[in-house]
Amino acid sequence: MEKVSLGSQSLTVSRLGLGCMGMSGIYGDSDDLESASTIERAIDLGVTFLDTADIYGRGHNEELVGRAVKARRDEVELATKFGNVVDAQGNRGIDGSPGHVHRACDASLGRLGVDVIDLYYLHRVDDKVPIEDTVGAMSELVAAGKVRYLGLSEASSATIRRAHAVHEITALQTEYSLWTRDVETDILATCRELGIGFVAYSPLGRGFLTGAITSAEDLPEGDWRRFHPRFQADRIERNQEIARRIEQLAASNDVTAAQLALAWVMAQGDDVVPIPGTRRASHLESNLAAVEIRLGEDDLAALDEAAPPGLEVGDRYPDMSLVNR
Repeated sequence: MEKVSLGSQSLTVSRLGLGCMGMSGIYGDSDDLESASTIERAIDLGVTFLDTADIYGRGHNEELVGRAVKARRDEVELATKFGNVVDAQGNRGIDGSPGHVHRACDASLGRLGVDVIDLYYLHRVDDKVPIEDTVGAMSELVAAGKVRYLGLSEASSATIRRAHAVHEITALQTEYSLWTRDVETDILATCRELGIGFVAYSPLGRGFLTGAITSAEDLPEGDWRRFHPRFQADRIERNQEIARRIEQLAASNDVTAAQLALAWVMAQGDDVVPIPGTRRASHLESNLAAVEIRLGEDDLAALDEAAPPGLEVGDRYPDMSLVNR
């Protein structure tokens, strides 16, 4: 597995990472044994960059990942996130206060069973707390040896610049795929100007670009995608045109639609690292084959024509006010 530098502060990760969110019931039922086996298989195949968050399964995901890598800690780069919170009544919110920064980090270290987190992200920007205060507290974690590198998720260019002025930001994690190309407007350019690596989550459009989801009925009960605007019945049918175009191009190249979609993300630059999520080793192995695909200019032009920015129908989230703050 090829390794790349994520940002300009010496963090090196596998060319393709593994998003672990879906292992904690986000997309329906979960199976801890299968998930742990998939993580172990990923490491065997050279995937060293594992992504989780304290909100996934309300701590379950960090505990799962921690158990899976316990005997192989030195082989992986662990990334986790904080900031999204849920109160006792189930109400969601965002907390970027300095006090919460420290409490959340200590809790994540405990669940992961490690002494240091390789990459620690602010999951969502708290508009009630100056980003300087949040990142200032995060920098204290670096000074204390609890965290190696800092990251942001779904932050605007202006916020990235303010944060980076307080402490070097190593990576920005934001949704990016042939189905979601918003970051091409200015955020990618900002990251490159500042030497910040880009981590692309949902590079397969939450599974949509695999061609496996043709209607909302394909999603299991309890799957949170049922509440996403793009997966609503009146929109998912119109979005099928994008999936069909990608499938046709994939077939002509003798690869799967998922492999082509991942290869496209990686072709955007060595500083762009996708973290597709899966619970199954078979899907993992298929995704990893994308690393070997080399897209030429004609291939990239065909994909740009098949899935240009703005062709998708519907917002990424039910409440878009929580992203790109």
